[in-house]
Amino acid sequence: MDIILQTILRTCASFIILLFVSLWVGKHINSHINHYNFALSITIGSFIANMGFDTNLKFIPMMSAFLTLVLIYFLISFISSRNRHLRKWLSGQPTVIIENGKILDSNMKKAKYSLDDLTQQLREKDIFDVSEIEFAILEISGKLSIMKKTKYQMITRRDLTPSMLNQTMNLPRELIMDGKVIGKNFNNHYSIEWLNQEIKRRNLQLKNIQYAVISSSGTLFIDLFEDQIIEPTDME
Repeated sequence: MDIILQTILRTCASFIILLFVSLWVGKHINSHINHYNFALSITIGSFIANMGFDTNLKFIPMMSAFLTLVLIYFLISFISSRNRHLRKWLSGQPTVIIENGKILDSNMKKAKYSLDDLTQQLREKDIFDVSEIEFAILEISGKLSIMKKTKYQMITRRDLTPSMLNQTMNLPRELIMDGKVIGKNFNNHYSIEWLNQEIKRRNLQLKNIQYAVISSSGTLFIDLFEDQIIEPTDME
């Protein structure tokens, strides 16, 4: 009887701890499904199961180890949020599966991604004709992001101009990430000199820019570290 009562109390305590931890870090884990967070989710589940049901293990040491794991997770998250190379190493990188309407076999082999996987995920997005696709990217979460060719995209006011129907679409080109210039993404058309001119034309300074990207339509988007929004919307 004592063991049953002990198991019930341990299970209740473990559930309450998991509830608080989920409220604390759950949104971040769920929205960033990658190798690192996947491993953490499994480990948390294992800890909670043992804390609740394995009466041969002492509860306090198990809880201490569990909380240490959570603190390590936050420490690594804090460091990786300021270090793009570490973040890429922990999270992995997206893989381009289709580029300019052509399936990239070599990239699919590297990602261990088959044609069956591709066609299934396309059907799930209501796409039954591969020829409609301009770009397809396999995200680190395992989901497939699609950019259709211009003539197959949903019509907007911008598309009512006939000349837009055959416009070539490109993948966004990130030029600045977390305040650091990404040199490999520059080319003859979008050079560092061109970027400096655009920054100067907008009366900005490079050190104040958090993110800069060339959109699929060829326009430059710039986001600053300081958003200058007095009362930002806070929605939970």
